[in-house]
Amino acid sequence: MAVNLERHEGSVIIMPESPVVPWPVSSFEALAPEHFDALVEAAPEVVIFGSGARLRFPHPRLTAQLAKHRIGIETMDFGAACRTYNILMSEGRRVAAALLIEG
Repeated sequence: MAVNLERHEGSVIIMPESPVVPWPVSSFEALAPEHFDALVEAAPEVVIFGSGARLRFPHPRLTAQLAKHRIGIETMDFGAACRTYNILMSEGRRVAAALLIEG
């Protein structure tokens, strides 16, 4: 996957005005609460979770800290997540994209 013409082989977190950050998760089954907890400090309004090639919803226990901090989470397949992130970012929204890239 390329972000701003820079190639990324693994999962990433993308936020406006921040560098792309590697997201240390290699598969949907490997997701753990700490993977989503890492997004709390950035305090986005919403996290767009790109679940890979197909739509898969993370268990609510994985995203509990986001809900506790009133950060919304929307789950979509990879392509829809990228498109939605771009739209929200262009509107000036505080958005983060957590994109799962399974190798």
